[in-house]
This record gives sequence, structure tokens and C-alpha cells, in this order.
Amino acid sequence: MINNHATPPRIRRSQNLALILLVVCGVINYLDRATLAVANEYIRADLGLSLGQMGLLLSAFSWSYALCQLPVGALVDKVGPRWLLGIGLVVWSLAQAAGGLVATFGWFVVARIALGIGEAPQFPAAARVVSNWFPLRSRGTPTGIYNSASPLGVALAPLVLSPLIIATSWHWAFFVTGAMGLVAAVVWVALYRDPDRGTMSAQERAYLEEDEPAKAATKVDFAAWCALFKHRVTWGMMLGFFGSVYLNWVYLTWLPGYLRTERQMDIAYAGIAASIPFFCGFAGALVAGWASDRVARRASSPLSGRRNAVVVATLGMVVFTIPAALVDSNVVAVACISIVIFLANASSACAWSLATVAAPPSRIASLGAIQNFGGFLGGALAPILTGYIAQTWSFVPALLTGAGIAFVGAMSYLFLVVRPIPEDA
Repeated sequence: MINNHATPPRIRRSQNLALILLVVCGVINYLDRATLAVANEYIRADLGLSLGQMGLLLSAFSWSYALCQLPVGALVDKVGPRWLLGIGLVVWSLAQAAGGLVATFGWFVVARIALGIGEAPQFPAAARVVSNWFPLRSRGTPTGIYNSASPLGVALAPLVLSPLIIATSWHWAFFVTGAMGLVAAVVWVALYRDPDRGTMSAQERAYLEEDEPAKAATKVDFAAWCALFKHRVTWGMMLGFFGSVYLNWVYLTWLPGYLRTERQMDIAYAGIAASIPFFCGFAGALVAGWASDRVARRASSPLSGRRNAVVVATLGMVVFTIPAALVDSNVVAVACISIVIFLANASSACAWSLATVAAPPSRIASLGAIQNFGGFLGGALAPILTGYIAQTWSFVPALLTGAGIAFVGAMSYLFLVVRPIPEDA
């Protein structure tokens, strides 16, 4: 997967194994998140929910997920990604399976809140894995690879889960994806290990420490975590990711419903049309990771290169959302949405790789999780606001609102994320 001739063979094997496991876990993670969106109409009919109530249900996951980002990033830095992600897999898989058992709106909200708590370690743990196994200027490509699991899982969801729902019921979509996560938990804990520099050769240690700033003996405690909020870089990354994730989650949670309700597509065509943009997103994450490494090597600093990539991708999301909302042609609208999702996942991959160069080496997962907290406040707000705007007017102003919020996010990255946080800050 990673083909770098300078990489020692034993390191390369560990890198490839880690990335394969992260992608598999990430695909299951997003299959679980997208199950509710795919089964949207069936659940609304079964439980008698309005568009506004469905918006609240779609957002319940994001509130708990966002809030848990704050402690979980520090926990990953302190405990390590192996056990935090393993425990998270078990918790979120049980919560996902419980979603298939609920019969009321209230209990469904509780199941989605639990899902958000369980899924919280996934991306901070992945950022920590990449910083553990890859040198500083080579982290964009692996970050793009593990981020590609997000749109891949969403793209597969309607193709895999729609036939299952039609053949059985919406309940089984939750049971099957929950079982997949439990199997993944066992495999992750059994196979993944952090690098042990005590058993490495001098060549292997030199490879991992390439371009790495000198590390102070910083204890990752509550005071060190709080110190991150003294820097405008942290606030710029939070606000910037808020805008990017808000617009992404408008599509992630409402795209199947939008195509069926606003554009009057039948269920079979809507299922295919809803998958196409997320396959484009899968490509976007991979391309962005590779490209950000090339840009970072030529930029004045790794931070400026990765930040500028985030800004350009987020502004592209804004530009293509406007015609997606306004054109009459369904084909043109889906094409524009596909470009937006391509850029959204490119932006996300670049934002996570930005965290690995903006943070002190001892607090990479912490800063990545804080950025993700800001993002998923946007992710929590998006389905609620979109549902109520669509219920009151239509989806057109809902999409244009998302474009405006994403523009503010791009400007936050551009003007606030200027220099990395030093280890001794």
C-alpha cells in the first residue's frame, strides 16, 4: 500500500497492516452512521416521525460524538490507540445493534447517543497511528487512505443495506452492521501494535524520526491539554472544521431524502444517485492525501502547505454547492454534489494531516480530536437546521446556508492557522 523505497521493510509491513485495519474499521464506522440515512423513509413511516424529528434523530449521534472528542483525544495520547479503538468498536457495535431493537423515538435517540460515544476514538486513534508509524512529511498519503474509509462506507451503505432492508426490514440493517463491528474489534486488538523503538534498528528509528522536532519530556496531562486552547491555531482548526463538516453532513444525512423528496427520484434511482457522490469522495480522500504530501514538501513549511490545501478544497465545496441547489437538471445536480463530496473528503483528509504537523508531537491526537469536536458541532447542527429549513421552505435555502457556513470555515483556516504549536507551549 505504501511503496516508499526508503522505508525499512519491517516498518513498511507494519504501516500497511495498520492502514488496512484502519480502513476496515472506518468503513464499518460509516456504514453504522449511514444506516439511519438509508433507512430514513422506512423508520419515519414505522415510528411516525416528521422531517423535523428525523433531523433531531440524525443529529443525536453527532452531539455525543463531538463532546466525546475532547476527552478521547487526550486518552488516545496517554493510553494509546490499540485499546481505545478496540473498546470503542465494542461500544459502538452494541449501540448500533440496539438501534434495531428500539420502538420509540426516545429510545432511538438514546441508541444514537451511545453510538456517538463509541465511535469517538476512531479518528483520533487513526491520527495517532499515522504519527507513530510515519515520518512528518509523509503523513498526508496515509491520512488520505484512512480518511477514504468515510466516503467508501457511505457509498456502500445504500448499495449494501437497501437490498437487505427490502428483503427483511430496517431492523436487520442495524443488527448486521453491529455484528460486523464486534468482529472488527477482535481483529484490531489481536493484530495492531504501536512501534517499539527499543527493538528497532538504527535505520528504523532514523526513518520514523525524520524531520521530527526535538521532543521535550512533556507529560500529557489536563494542564497540557488545556494549554492547546491558548493558541489561535486550535480555534482556527475548530471553526474551520465546523464549516467543512457542516456542509458535508448536510449531504451525508439528507442526500437520499433530498433526492427522493425535492427531486422526486424513485427509490432505486435515488439509491444509485446517492452512492455516486460518495465514491467520488473516496477518490477525493486518496488524491488529497497524496497531493498534500507533494505540496507540503514544496511549501515554505509543512503547516502552510497542508493548511492551504484545506482552504482550497473547502472553497471548492462552496462554489459547487450553489449550482447543486439551483439547477433544474437532476444529472447536473448529482454531478455538482459529487464534486462537493470529492472536495469535502479531500478537505477532511488534509485537515487531519494538518493536525499531525500543527500539534506538539506529544499531543497530536489531542489537537486532532479538538478539531474534530468543532467539526462535529457542525455535523450535529447540520441535520437539525437542514430538516427544519426544508420543512419550512425547501432544500434550496438549506443547501445555500451550508455553503455560507463552509465559506466562514475556510476563512478561519486561512487567517488563524498560521504557525504550529511548539512542544514546550
